[in-house]
Amino acid sequence: WMTVEFHNSQTSVWNAIQESLMRAGFIIANVSTLDKQQGSFNQVRTTSAVKQDLIISAYKPKESFKREFIAKAGSEETAWSFVRQHLEKLPRVIMKNGKIQINPERQAFLLYDRMVAYHIMNEIPVPIDSTDFYRGLDERFIQRDGMYFLSDQVNEYDTARIMNDVEPIQFELFVTNEKSAIAWLYQQLVTPQTYAELQPKFMQEIKTWDKYEKRPELQELLEENFLQDEEGKWYIPDVKKASDVIKLREKKLWKEFESYLNSKGKLKVFRTEAIRVGFARLWAEKEYKKIVEVAERLPESVIQEDEKLLMYYDLSLGRI
Repeated sequence: WMTVEFHNSQTSVWNAIQESLMRAGFIIANVSTLDKQQGSFNQVRTTSAVKQDLIISAYKPKESFKREFIAKAGSEETAWSFVRQHLEKLPRVIMKNGKIQINPERQAFLLYDRMVAYHIMNEIPVPIDSTDFYRGLDERFIQRDGMYFLSDQVNEYDTARIMNDVEPIQFELFVTNEKSAIAWLYQQLVTPQTYAELQPKFMQEIKTWDKYEKRPELQELLEENFLQDEEGKWYIPDVKKASDVIKLREKKLWKEFESYLNSKGKLKVFRTEAIRVGFARLWAEKEYKKIVEVAERLPESVIQEDEKLLMYYDLSLGRI
């Protein structure tokens, strides 16, 4: 295990540290902020604006796990082997001020990101897409409060849950790009709403939009990420329906990315979500040169401040 204390307000520095840890074979298990006045730790859900010291806990998997992982390359089992050993390493219950803290590392989106990054760092094809991964999590692991546990871990969490409340998640969400706009819509659509109800609030939120980021219309974001009921209200799709929504969205984003591939010169306005989908597909197809070529047409800050794009770019540079 390794624990790193880090203070810097720049996302690019955080991303560089995170990638260095992964290159050295470490997997991040927890990120929290250190409140020096209170002497306490707080779970981190975003590192886009780090104002306090970060405490990063990371571990190296056992050599026996790595050997088995490489031996199973090409099989979907590598994804689930990774998730099992990762969940095993994570703290089962995190308490603060008498309340249970939600651990983002046990949530679906971060489990998927960690799994993908570990495969790429070990030069093994990612064997499963996000929709099948999220469905597989529900089939193989036990969910509590949006977090996933192994069967021999959940009793300890359940016992703590009987005696303690869960701390509500406090989001500090600024809508500056497509990714944060989608996250904002997920927050809003916990209660289904019509376009007319969402639109005034959405216009208030997007006043600080990133200058490089192409801004999709609200209607487009809703159609690509959510479903509409008979009353015209938009809602969050369940796991079964979400897979179809995600596949259609990725198909559209790939088409957008192809337009970047076929154009020339610096990309001044673009959908970063399309770049992410494009880089992931080009990586799977071993088109490393194309990744580098597109990356070098983007503003440097976009690559340096996005951990996924930076990972694909740096690793592709070493392969051409």
